[in-house]
Formats: sequence, structure tokens, C-alpha cells
Amino acid sequence: GCMAMLETERLRLRQWKDEDYPAYARLNADPVVMRYFPSTLSMQESHEQADKLRSLMAERGWGMWVVELKSSGEFIGICGLHTQAGDSGIPHAPLTEIAWRIRASSWGKGYAPEAARRVLQFAFEELALDAVYAFTAQVNRPSQRVMIKVGMRNTGEEFNHPKLESGHELERHCLYVLTRERWLAANRQ
Repeated sequence: GCMAMLETERLRLRQWKDEDYPAYARLNADPVVMRYFPSTLSMQESHEQADKLRSLMAERGWGMWVVELKSSGEFIGICGLHTQAGDSGIPHAPLTEIAWRIRASSWGKGYAPEAARRVLQFAFEELALDAVYAFTAQVNRPSQRVMIKVGMRNTGEEFNHPKLESGHELERHCLYVLTRERWLAANRQ
């Protein structure tokens, strides 16, 4: 299949390379970046995750892209689309979600919304999806701010993340959505 590479003013979203693995491992080992995840990842866990994301991308031509700065070619994180199966325990599944993870030193520069907007455009224009969802822990306000910035709305459907034990501080999740209809209305020139 054809591999989609996406560009924005400052960013390039591309397929994984071997050289990305150490940078991805650093990202996943950073407790600041991983604050709203159950735990940081070991190098092996990070590499296994990268392998999985890379092969899904090769298979479908889209997925979780590596985000690099156009100016320097530096790896700053990942952003993209991921499918959740019907038995995932997430409301509205099967669904396609958008997600991102950006290194802490690149925070506050608007990179997450810039990458996410481009991914949403791909989702609605190229994949013609009816809706794209995003979810995060209720306590993860920064991620929800990005969701709102890119035009997503809170569905109000809270759920307990199926992979977290009962009572975990991150257990309660919120679910945001952007429909194709709303995206088209907002992006009609």
C-alpha cells in the first residue's frame, strides 16, 4: 500500500526508522511525559511498541506517525490514528482514535494541535471516516485542552479504562469526538 507522509508548516509526520527507537524509548521513559499513563516503559517495551506501530503503518499506509521538526529533522514524538476493537471496553467501539505523545522539551509550542489537525484532515479527507474519537484520563487536562483546540467535543460519556485496576487514579476516562460533518463545516473555505 501507499505510505502516507503528512506535512504541516513546521512538522513532518512519517513512517518509523530504526534511528527513532532510542528517541522513542527516551520519550516513554520520561516520568513527566508519562505522568498520565499507568507507568513509564522499559526500553524493551518501548521497542516492542515501536515495532507494532511501525508494522501497522506499513500494512495500512497510516497509523501512529513519527513527528519530526522540518527545520532540524529531530524526532519530537508521535501522533496518529489507532483503531480500537469492538471488545475494547471503550464506548462506541469499534472506533478510530487520534492520539499523540510529544517530548517535554517541545511542549508549549503548539506542536500537538498542529500535528493533530493534519491527522484529522487525513482521517476525514483520505479515509472518509464518519468520526474520530480521543480519550484520556479525566485528570489529564493538558491533553483535553489539545482535544478542544482541534475542535473535538466532550461526549460526556465517562468510562473506566478496562486495563486499569479499580480505584486507580487514572481509571476514569473521558471521551471526546469530532464528526466528519462538524469537521467539514469548520473547514469549508
